[in-house]
Amino acid sequence: QCWTYRKYTFYEAVEKTKALGIKYLQAYPGQPLSAEDRNVGFGHELTEAQIEAVRKKLAEAGMEVVGYGVVDIGRTEAEMRKAFEFARKLGIQVIATEPQDADFPVLDKLVKEYDVRIALHNHPEPSKYAKPQTALDRIKGLDERIGACADPGHWMRGGIRPLDALRLLTGRITDVHIKDRSDFGTAPNVDDTAIGEGKAGLRDILAELTRQDFGGYLTIEYENEKEVATPEPATRTGLENIKALTDYDGFTQLLSRWNWRYSKHGWNHYGPGHFELDEKTGVFKSQGGMGLLWYSVRKWRDFVLDLEFQCAQKNTNSGIFYRIPDLPASDDYIYHAFEVQIFDAGEGIHRTGAIYDAEAPAQAVSRPTGEWNHLKITCQGKRIRVELNGVQVVDWQMEPRGKIKDFAVEGYIGLQNHDSIAPVYFRNIFAKEI
Repeated sequence: QCWTYRKYTFYEAVEKTKALGIKYLQAYPGQPLSAEDRNVGFGHELTEAQIEAVRKKLAEAGMEVVGYGVVDIGRTEAEMRKAFEFARKLGIQVIATEPQDADFPVLDKLVKEYDVRIALHNHPEPSKYAKPQTALDRIKGLDERIGACADPGHWMRGGIRPLDALRLLTGRITDVHIKDRSDFGTAPNVDDTAIGEGKAGLRDILAELTRQDFGGYLTIEYENEKEVATPEPATRTGLENIKALTDYDGFTQLLSRWNWRYSKHGWNHYGPGHFELDEKTGVFKSQGGMGLLWYSVRKWRDFVLDLEFQCAQKNTNSGIFYRIPDLPASDDYIYHAFEVQIFDAGEGIHRTGAIYDAEAPAQAVSRPTGEWNHLKITCQGKRIRVELNGVQVVDWQMEPRGKIKDFAVEGYIGLQNHDSIAPVYFRNIFAKEI
């Protein structure tokens, strides 16, 4: 949040945020645009020429403005539309604001037209939306793009435990201003701390947002007035604390997500059948077969693949192929790429967790049918390790076996849709080169 750099101009905030290793910004209205234009404040009243100058500055820095607020966007449709047009021009995905009751019919119309989200900001009392229940009651029945802003620091000022508020707002959080404080309340000795160093409960907050599959950005904000000129040390500490609690640092999410929607971008299908994608939940569901959904963006040599799968029935049959040497244009790939098997009804080299037709799992540790299983595949040189639900079931030096005549040292990753008997589901697909 550029408010962290409120002592500086917007352009200075861009450079300082870039130096932190962050490429996304939430801008606030009124911040002086530049040292040369201190009388011009960032906001939706900027002229076309000024907006173009902002675009140019962001492009040069490799930065994006994805949020805007907290801002009063007016009472009339014409006034509100101006803010939404501004958001569209800059690629802003969420506007944090504090609307009045009469504003919601127009907002409900505009979020659908512009596909831009509204977040009711929870400034502390006497702000209208200080309590999460107030926001939840007000957005009931409205488009899901109208939701609540979750600012743990402001909740703490009002004595509200952030985890309780997040749980109450499940499914209706559209923006997160993540911050921390030394204690609850507003006593003179209570102040903002580096994220993770106070009493907000960072681990619980991140775990709850993960449980809800929050699709927006974590907006880092630091408001300690004693450090307004030099917020970097505390901000860096907060970033390090977040990183320490993040499981998939360095991984690529193979099922891409942008503006709250999952996409098949980069995935191609060979053969009969297909995989359906629920764009909201990010769950693949197989249909028919036998076919292969493969990730075409790149080949993988030494890697870790981490995903979840679910079997609709005990006889659900599927698998994960790895190091597929060439673009699949025939069934020949099954003779040159190993498969980690998914088939709870199988035995030995055909059971879930096996290297199909080659190496049996050490034990059967699949969860009951209908529950999600966690699978981790680590491939390094000729060594393949398979962990199923936290248990290592395969540690094998690969060699030609069964149907495999030879195998490549690098290749594509693919998900199998085997038949029309029972579907398989996949989600949370991550990979990392090692």
